[in-house]
Amino acid sequence: MIYPIDQIRSDFPILAMQINGQSLTYLDSAASAQKPHSVIDCESNYYRKEYAAVHRGIHTLSNNATMRMENIRAKIAHFINAASAKEIVFVKGATEGINLVANSWGRHKLKPNDNIVITEMEHHANIVPWQILAQEKQLSLRFIPLQPDGTLNIDLIPLLIDEYTKLVSLTHISNVLGTVNPLSSIITQVRTISNALVLVDGAQSVMHHQVNVQALDCDFYVFSSHKIYGPSGIGILYGKKTLLDTMPPWEGGGSMIQKVSLSEGTTFAEAPWRFEAGSPNTAGIIGLGAAIDYVQQIGLDNIEIWERDLMHYALTALEQVPDLIIYGLNQRTGVIAFNLGKHHAYDVGSFLDRFGVAIRTGHQCAMPLMTYFNVPSMCRASLAMYTLREDIDCLVSALVRVQRLLS
Repeated sequence: MIYPIDQIRSDFPILAMQINGQSLTYLDSAASAQKPHSVIDCESNYYRKEYAAVHRGIHTLSNNATMRMENIRAKIAHFINAASAKEIVFVKGATEGINLVANSWGRHKLKPNDNIVITEMEHHANIVPWQILAQEKQLSLRFIPLQPDGTLNIDLIPLLIDEYTKLVSLTHISNVLGTVNPLSSIITQVRTISNALVLVDGAQSVMHHQVNVQALDCDFYVFSSHKIYGPSGIGILYGKKTLLDTMPPWEGGGSMIQKVSLSEGTTFAEAPWRFEAGSPNTAGIIGLGAAIDYVQQIGLDNIEIWERDLMHYALTALEQVPDLIIYGLNQRTGVIAFNLGKHHAYDVGSFLDRFGVAIRTGHQCAMPLMTYFNVPSMCRASLAMYTLREDIDCLVSALVRVQRLLS
């Protein structure tokens, strides 16, 4: 298949914009990806012609919206190869998915002296909820350390996990370094040593290659719609059904109950609906369904090949930039973190914006990783299915100009 990059580019209206008199070079998709016409139109059309409350009415619009929402739940289960649609919980995003596990499973299953293992490369969303829980429940947190090349020292896993380890929670792909963690090997080690559960943060993974949660044998997997070309405010928590069935609701309200009685209390719906209190972001769910359709139409295998070639091209091209420091391995997916000499990332990003180049700057919501590399912040350029070699050329050219200006 010839990769249809021209068609893809035309499907994303924002890519035709100009910024500061320059054609937009959008290299911040790891923060939030742009949306194709099909997603924008699908969500808009729902509000225009199909809107109704779900799980609450017998009229045609409500029944149609409910059926559509549940069909998308099944579509997402197929997308990540879950065993059942009942293993898919709609949440606001990957962050809420992790917090749901911490507050439902963690708060009710963990006890003092238990421990949780995370890694030194995690996004704050996979650190802070466990710190809060550890403080409340008198747990200990342990960390799989980083190595200078940006990989994890997985040889230390047997020293970190013991009979009191109840959860190992780690990212699939680092949001800063692009390191693809060897999940199969790590999960196999965990299963050999302990009965700990495994949660995977897939926020930086599902848009780049196929995910198979059954093959991974993870217990939980989370990702966000807005990073896979869908709307903001919606995400997915996958959990094994046998686990979800043992977990109490985190939030209470409508749609998650079987019966409410003032004298006898409340009984709850089965999973996953017991975790979806209140009126859901139905339009966002429908938009996510359209985004999954779009990605599958192009083919994740084709996207992966395109992006792999782009990454090789980018890393080679960036060698032209004087004083550029790149963090992590050459074998990476999605993102390139760098600094330009001793210049602050904010200054570099501000100058790049003048040339129409959009990147992420700052601590990348990964302060422990910044501490490891002894820097306050980094710049990050990220690739997506619509990125061109010309975008890389614009970045390189702009960085050379910025280096001259700041020097």
